[in-house]
Amino acid sequence: MIYTLALTIDMKLMENISLNEINSKNIKWYWVDFDCPTHEESELLSTFFNFHPLAIEDCLHYLQRPKVDKYENYNFFVIHALNNATLTSTEVDMFAGNNFIVSFHKDSLEEFEHIKNVITKSPHLLKEGIIYIEYEIFDELVDNYFPPVYEIEDRITDLEEIEVSRDGKYFIDKIFSTRNDLLKLRRIINQMRDLLYRIITSEHLSQHKNRHAYFADIYDHLLRLSEIIESSLLMTSDLRDSYMSMTSDKMNKIMMFFTAITTIFVPVTFIAGVYGMNFSFMPELTYRYGYFIVLFIMLAIIVSMFILFKKKGWFNM
Repeated sequence: MIYTLALTIDMKLMENISLNEINSKNIKWYWVDFDCPTHEESELLSTFFNFHPLAIEDCLHYLQRPKVDKYENYNFFVIHALNNATLTSTEVDMFAGNNFIVSFHKDSLEEFEHIKNVITKSPHLLKEGIIYIEYEIFDELVDNYFPPVYEIEDRITDLEEIEVSRDGKYFIDKIFSTRNDLLKLRRIINQMRDLLYRIITSEHLSQHKNRHAYFADIYDHLLRLSEIIESSLLMTSDLRDSYMSMTSDKMNKIMMFFTAITTIFVPVTFIAGVYGMNFSFMPELTYRYGYFIVLFIMLAIIVSMFILFKKKGWFNM
């Protein structure tokens, strides 16, 4: 589907006009949005708009890293929208000239519907020119990064309240799934942050200088998101390390317990082994009370070693 929006020289907003009309003399600037375009509609990038073949190839073939390429009469942007359900990125391509913007995305995005509603309900904002549309696209896509980041922050807070000793497997599974989500978000956000930094510092993007504060504000949002992501990753690392330390400590106590039990029965086993050898000339075997004496010695060894290890805390689980 192709959506068109144009502003006339007498400041009249026009929607869904034909492509042939956007080049008329009374059009001040226009925005054309390719939303889930068909093959025939995609061909218009070449046949109607005459964009550079390399830029068109970036649009059609595979997911690109966020970037900006400068061509003779326009800039070509690759930016990423975020799917909040899957935390995967969706590519949005944008051709931005002095009096036009052509956006292209293979998936339908709610952010673009919101942008269209904002623009049509606040036409006075369009006096700022086509750069305002470009700003709105960047701003809306970046604003959509915040909900999943805040949701993960809440998830980490919930993890801090879990009783690890009872729900250890659930806890560690959640830790690793949360870290995986954070790493996905960090990749998307950091790439967009680098792109915005290039936009606000590049000397070649002269049309953005007059709106430096707007794009710097988006860059600040991305910096804030990056800081939240890094802080959340650090918290998950601390929680993971705490869990591993608790697990290691518990394992050490278990090993200490079984070591104490084994140590207690080593001398008893030795005594039983000595008197189980069945030699003929063992004087102790002829004692009338020898059996009871040996049992008493074994019991005394067990009790004394148990008391000793108990005092040392080897049985504290």
